[in-house]
Amino acid sequence: MDKLEAMTTFVRIVERGSLTRAAEALGTSLPSVVRTLAALEREVGVRLLNRTTRRIHLTDEGAAYLEQCRAILAAVRDADASLAARQLEPQGRLAVTAPVLFGRRHVVPIVNAFLDRHPAVNAEMLLLDRQVGLVEEGLDAGVRIGELADSSLVAIPVGELRRVVCASPQYLKRHGTPKVPEDLRGHACVRFSGLTQDWRFKVGRRTVSVPVAARFATNQVDAAIAACEHGLGPGMFLSYQVAEAVAQRRLRYVLREFEREPVPINVIYQNARLRSSTVRAFVDFAVAALRKARLA
Repeated sequence: MDKLEAMTTFVRIVERGSLTRAAEALGTSLPSVVRTLAALEREVGVRLLNRTTRRIHLTDEGAAYLEQCRAILAAVRDADASLAARQLEPQGRLAVTAPVLFGRRHVVPIVNAFLDRHPAVNAEMLLLDRQVGLVEEGLDAGVRIGELADSSLVAIPVGELRRVVCASPQYLKRHGTPKVPEDLRGHACVRFSGLTQDWRFKVGRRTVSVPVAARFATNQVDAAIAACEHGLGPGMFLSYQVAEAVAQRRLRYVLREFEREPVPINVIYQNARLRSSTVRAFVDFAVAALRKARLA
């Protein structure tokens, strides 16, 4: 017995409401449908349908099995469609989103390289420091930093980022270096509204929250980094945002031993969009490139 064929027959019987109409839909004979259903019931060891001369009814076991069959058949169709899409040359519109600074530094170069490889593709980039709904905004894929709340999206992990606190060497020389998170209560800080107003840290097994007084607050990460470099106070950022400033010694990390768990980075997309050869090719390309990149 071909199990997938038997599942398809079972689903068609239920959808059409009779064995005869199922046979017509499948382009086969009624005796063949009857034999396939009987073989499937023997295979699974339960009766799936109660049949009378006029009607058929799902058993409780049959109702549960029906949903599983539909899911399996849908997965097979998606796998076939995805494989077929890989054989097509990417073309047309590709709409991608990412956080502003991370997008400029890491995602835009990937999109540009993808366009070099596929001349028939036109790309649109939406860079925003807020979570964007792919469906609502008509987007194909994106890079998201942080936990995913939307379970309808497919996410492929590509890396992690640290939550870091840093300050300029000049500031630390004048005001001293915080040794424990509570020391921040004595500092005027720089606050970027992309992160919470209370800064949280890991102290042993506990997560502690420290309210910070902001001498300078902004909704733009570039402005917050510049204020830290100017010496206005410590700031909390994601590691990629200040990696260049730290490497060039314009900023220094503090409280590193109290950092919380890293923040995940994922390439996201709508599952249905992978039927597009363009989206499938871009997702594969972006995942490979980001996993090789120095993201922090």
